[in-house]
Amino acid sequence: MTEHTISQKLQAAFSPSVLQVENESHQHSSRPGNNTHFKVTLVSEQFNGLNSVARHRAVYAVLKEDLANGVHALALHTYAPQEWQGQSPASPRCMGGEKPAH
Repeated sequence: MTEHTISQKLQAAFSPSVLQVENESHQHSSRPGNNTHFKVTLVSEQFNGLNSVARHRAVYAVLKEDLANGVHALALHTYAPQEWQGQSPASPRCMGGEKPAH
């Protein structure tokens, strides 16, 4: 899975006003070239009236097949348009270990 694949699927499903997909794999202890850690910021009218659990379930349903094939972490930041403040929070540090500093 790549940022492009995630973006295409989420764009088609949610018609978001804001969609940011960041590959954060390089910040974690994965082999170079692995696409396993992603951060998604998604602002959509479809999230009006839904709590965060329902929003995340909706995103997981769209990415279900892809998530079953190699993604280790997916940080989701989902907002209705009136909730969006222009910036999503930073992702937490990976609990599975970080790349050693050189």
